[in-house]
Amino acid sequence: MAKALPNPTFTIPMMMENGGGGGGGGGGDFCLKLPEGCIADILALTGPRGACRLALVASTFRSAAESDAVWERFLPADYKDILARAVLDFNSPPPASKKGLYLWLSDHPLLIDGGTKSFNLEKSSGRKCYMLAARDLTIVWGDSPEYWTWTSLPDSRFSEVAELLAVCWLEIRGKISTRILSPNTTYAAFLVFKLAAVAYGFEYLPADVAMGISGGEHKTQTAYLDPVAGQRPQIRRHVLRRHVAQHREGDNQYPKVREDGWMEVELGEYFNEGGEERELEMSVMEVRGRHWKRGLIIQGIDIRPKVDQ
Repeated sequence: MAKALPNPTFTIPMMMENGGGGGGGGGGDFCLKLPEGCIADILALTGPRGACRLALVASTFRSAAESDAVWERFLPADYKDILARAVLDFNSPPPASKKGLYLWLSDHPLLIDGGTKSFNLEKSSGRKCYMLAARDLTIVWGDSPEYWTWTSLPDSRFSEVAELLAVCWLEIRGKISTRILSPNTTYAAFLVFKLAAVAYGFEYLPADVAMGISGGEHKTQTAYLDPVAGQRPQIRRHVLRRHVAQHREGDNQYPKVREDGWMEVELGEYFNEGGEERELEMSVMEVRGRHWKRGLIIQGIDIRPKVDQ
């Protein structure tokens, strides 16, 4: 039976610390004498985080860990196509080195497809992340100025956001191809939003939210868009008894504040196997109460890998 190769992130540092892999020492010296190309191949197997850790072991590892040969393997296979679709600022172009580009794409969401999407990398794994701008979503009545208005906000990554003026029927949908997502990855989708100074109608009922393949079964859950809705239990229980007899309050999702100051609420999750192109759909609906709603400001829908992978 073939013997499995040891994990290089464990073996190399242990050999360096313990004086080698058997036979009286010298294993650490052996590692240091490996050709840099061989060390680069080993580092490429450890992932971005492992490569950075091993770069601290010795100068030989550090040199290989900085090389384009290693970091290009951590970039997505279609990164050149993504850069070609980008809306770039020519005053601050992307870094020339592959490590610099990787870190830049991790820390700076890149606008693509005419500014209707953004792209970035999850730093520790290199998996792809996308956000669909409000303009890339299907918003019922979104083109009717008496119901929705389009405006700009300085803290949005996109040029326009959608602000709700007044609707009874709230329905928002977004779609993305599974082909452009990272394979063998569980993704979660989040509505990214905030509430205007004058906002109402979201404290009474949670919205129905879902994520799944278009035309297939979607697991629907409920989510409040009012961050303090949970502090109004008497109002919530009264309205829920009237409109949703079988609703369970423990199933609700609640908004959380993001690092950029916006709020987000999870819509669902999906495991992307890869290899087959499908259309992944996310939705937010509140149509049961038929009460007026106002003040929801939508930046987009964020689609990113689950952090516990």
